[in-house]
Amino acid sequence: MTSELGKILPRVLIVSRRSVRKNKFVDFVGEYHLDLIVSYGAVPVIVPRVSGVHMMLDSFEPIHGVLLCEGEDIDPSHYQADISGLSAEELDEIRRLHASDTSIDREKDSIELRLAKLCLERNIPYLGICRGSQVLNVACGGTLYQDIGKELSKDGKEAVAHIDYDNYDGHRHPVRVIENTPLHSWFDESLKPDQGMELMVNSYHHQGVKRLAERFVPMAFAPDGLVEGFYDPDAYNPEEGKFIMGLQFHPERMRHSVTDEFDYPGCPAAYQAFVKAVIAYQRKVSGSIAATVLVSKMDGEMEKKRKIIVRSFSKARDLYASRGTVSSEEHELEVGAEFLESNTALSSQQETRLKQMGATVRNASSYAQKLKVNEEREKLARKVMAKMSIEQLSELLSFYHMMGQTCSDVLERKLMATF
Repeated sequence: MTSELGKILPRVLIVSRRSVRKNKFVDFVGEYHLDLIVSYGAVPVIVPRVSGVHMMLDSFEPIHGVLLCEGEDIDPSHYQADISGLSAEELDEIRRLHASDTSIDREKDSIELRLAKLCLERNIPYLGICRGSQVLNVACGGTLYQDIGKELSKDGKEAVAHIDYDNYDGHRHPVRVIENTPLHSWFDESLKPDQGMELMVNSYHHQGVKRLAERFVPMAFAPDGLVEGFYDPDAYNPEEGKFIMGLQFHPERMRHSVTDEFDYPGCPAAYQAFVKAVIAYQRKVSGSIAATVLVSKMDGEMEKKRKIIVRSFSKARDLYASRGTVSSEEHELEVGAEFLESNTALSSQQETRLKQMGATVRNASSYAQKLKVNEEREKLARKVMAKMSIEQLSELLSFYHMMGQTCSDVLERKLMATF
């Protein structure tokens, strides 16, 4: 079972985005996301944005990682947005300017919020890109700007242009990277202290983090103060399968238009670290499953042994009750005798009663003598055990501990009822 689990590549769930083509819905995921996930050793599993899928997420198990990216605005009801500062006319203007984003998709919201909360509950690695970072913040109790430009201008701030429909892929704006964060380590060779530790990132959004959830630490800010990246430091250690992060920009799309090369060497690093965490998480989960299978297997073997020993005791009881007239195979009685001989936790009163009961075909004096473990036999037993594997020793210890206690309790009750 363990070897079979090891052959399964880790699975990263990605929720598709819905579009319309030839008057029919089409679900899609950007190829850059898929290429990077595959190139670093994981398998992308696309969760289609189809009605009812949010109730079927168990069918996508095992889940070793979740990548959420791109999509429409999240329904404000999920974070109780205060839009009292925006007039009806302003809200209508926002819908006209960003028509493709403001058409809320409640089914996608439901699927992605459930996945985000599942990751938080089970410590499954999570990478949120653009909308995916907003989903993560909302899932943890944070809020979003309904429209960055409108709301910041009301606060007397000048908003950065976070989207440019006329220069969609080519648009860039600066962000200041915070030191001692994963983002800083990935882009370290491209960051210059004398240039303000800035990167030029792409931008495809009109909403963003307004109040960052308490568990997160910012990794980058735009000049207008918008959080462009954040992570949970207590849930970040890719080598141990820990990764909870959100990036407002798209590092996978930060490429030169002609050569398709990345703007910076650190651009794919988020995906590389994410998949590393996914692989580590799979190993950790597979180990737990393998351990469960081993325990189950051991329990099955112990149950077989228990039945054999109980049968031996039953035969001995019948033999004693009939004063030796019951025909029994000697090896059946030997099993019970050997078990009792190995159990040194019996009280003197229990030993006396066992002798009286005649629990084995041996006479009382022979049985009493065999209960005293010979020093040489103990040394021999230690030598034998030294050659046993950890699994065998664990099984032996568990078996005798359980059976010793069970035998002592059951015999005590039965003997008290007999005498």
